[in-house]
Amino acid sequence: MQVGIDMGTASGGTSAQLDIEELLATRLLVQGNSGSGKSHLLRRLLEQSAQWVQQVIIDPEGDFVTLADKFGHVVVDGERTEAELAGIANRIRQHRVSCVLTLEGLDIEQQMRAAAAFLNGMFDADREFWYPVLVVVDEAQMFAPSVGGDVSEDARKMSLGAMTNLMCRGRKRGLAGVIATQRLAKLAKNVAAEASNFLMGRTFLDIDMARAADLLGMDRRQAEMFRDLKRGNFVALGPALSRRPLPITIGTVETSARSSSPKLVPLPDAPQDVEDLIFTPDPEEFTRPVVRRTTPAPRPTTDILAELSRSVPAASPAPAEPKVGQPELSNEDREARVSAVLSEILDDPASGFRTDSVLYQEFLVRLRMRRVPGAPMSLAEFRRRVAIARSGADEEIMATDQWATALSLSTSVTDDLQGVFLMLAKAAISGEPCPSDARIARAYGTHSARRARRLLSYFEEQGSVVVHTDFSGKRIVAFPDMGSQTAPGDANAPDLDGGEQAAAE
Repeated sequence: MQVGIDMGTASGGTSAQLDIEELLATRLLVQGNSGSGKSHLLRRLLEQSAQWVQQVIIDPEGDFVTLADKFGHVVVDGERTEAELAGIANRIRQHRVSCVLTLEGLDIEQQMRAAAAFLNGMFDADREFWYPVLVVVDEAQMFAPSVGGDVSEDARKMSLGAMTNLMCRGRKRGLAGVIATQRLAKLAKNVAAEASNFLMGRTFLDIDMARAADLLGMDRRQAEMFRDLKRGNFVALGPALSRRPLPITIGTVETSARSSSPKLVPLPDAPQDVEDLIFTPDPEEFTRPVVRRTTPAPRPTTDILAELSRSVPAASPAPAEPKVGQPELSNEDREARVSAVLSEILDDPASGFRTDSVLYQEFLVRLRMRRVPGAPMSLAEFRRRVAIARSGADEEIMATDQWATALSLSTSVTDDLQGVFLMLAKAAISGEPCPSDARIARAYGTHSARRARRLLSYFEEQGSVVVHTDFSGKRIVAFPDMGSQTAPGDANAPDLDGGEQAAAE
């Protein structure tokens, strides 16, 4: 099926058409200095093709997340483990859902590792899920640098390998790379060379103009034209665009980026006492509390899974099979069986390092194996039950008003953090020593002590707890709303219940 999308206006006022099916087979390279309209071009391409092909955008600046409101793209936060990102990417291909991987807030090396893990997850999908995907990588020179920079060699090789797979071997797996760069000279040649379609925008450096002219088959003297291109004007060439270099002007877009180009604003009239205003502190500054910027908690992976599952088309209903008669159970007996199944799952030491969605699937299977009648609890209710069970609170603690307050407070944090929060609350109510970093890390499903300390900092920034130390340096976590606090505990103590492996930095 041949589908042409309107990219704007070509010379002579005709419509500039881009053949999507041809693009999927031949890939695209977009080049233009900052301010040339490169991101505008990508947005036009994505908006026009959204109804025809699945899209995945690697977005280092978070500019393309606004596509979610208009076109339903799933936004994936890049602040996750490499295993999580690879798993999400694999499921993205299975369910054919368009998404934006936003890497905003990560440093360059973290962005490279996250993008590489995500691209590799898509590349390694099973053959049955090799559907066509338009993979757009903005600022591609960051992920496929021509030379090593300030990042580690391991991160550079990992990212460059993923980009090479996308552009060189991705076609047979349904992956069509669209890479955009500010500097052709900084982009690895083996990655750029795999593109057969080009959209070249304004550039000023001789080395970039020379490479652009070479790619378009133009004379070096003709390369001077790239200096004169206006914002939003590009020269197109390739089987999906034009067989000869064709100047085009990119059309308008329906969505906009969260950031925009700076605009001039008139300066206010300077008051006569400007020096006094600047150098004399306001009395309120001494009493004003210091506002600490809180880092938003990453979106739980289970939420993305739930969103993906809703995007799968409903299958046609299968013919009903005769049901095997099941004995009637009272509510008390059924709850006892459900609690027993839940306890069996959580008693496994490895359960703390498995996602809620995996545990939920196992929970449903075990309920069917035990022939527990009735509708199973929802995923949200299951998460809540798991969080309470992992806290270790017994019936005596659960009967207290403080525990009721703790349950109410726990709703202010995300689902994946409630187990840790309730575990700390239980320790405070019972006067137990503050759990160590290793214990907190295991409750969260990780071996990272640094992540455990970050969780405590996050709770404190939200105003839920107050963390302090006694004279011996042991940690205490206080809950102001509950009027209780833990006993002093050694933050570096090993997690004896979690095995011999201690939390790693």
